[in-house]
Amino acid sequence: QVQLVESGGGSVQAGDSLRLSCAASGRTFSSRSMAWFRQAPGKEREFVAAINWSGSRTLYTDPVKGRFTISRDNAKNTVYLQMNGLKPEDTAVYYCAGRISDVLATRKNAYEYWGQGTQVTVTS
Repeated sequence: QVQLVESGGGSVQAGDSLRLSCAASGRTFSSRSMAWFRQAPGKEREFVAAINWSGSRTLYTDPVKGRFTISRDNAKNTVYLQMNGLKPEDTAVYYCAGRISDVLATRKNAYEYWGQGTQVTVTS
C-alpha cells in the first residue's frame, strides 16, 4: 500500500502563489506516475496535472497551463504543485493521486492511491 499526505493549502488572494506538497510513504515503488486533482463544492473531481516517474513527461488541464507546475523529488518521495497567479476559480480541495502505471492519465479511476486532500481558497 501507498499512503499519500498533502500539505501546503491555505487561503490566499487572487494573484498569489501556493506550493502544494504530497508526501508518499509505504510501498512507494508501487506508485509510478503521480497527479493532482481538485474538487470544488458541488462539482466533480477534476484532473489538474500529472507527472511520470522520471519527471520527463507532464500533462496539464488547459485552465492551469502556464500557471501551475507539477514536479517531483523521488529521493524525498514527494510530488509538488507550484501554483502561481491563483484565481478564485482555483478554489477547491486538492488531492494527490498515484498509479502503478507510468503512463500519464487524466481519469480518476486510473489512479489506485489517493490522499485526503488539502483546501485551497482564493479570494478576489
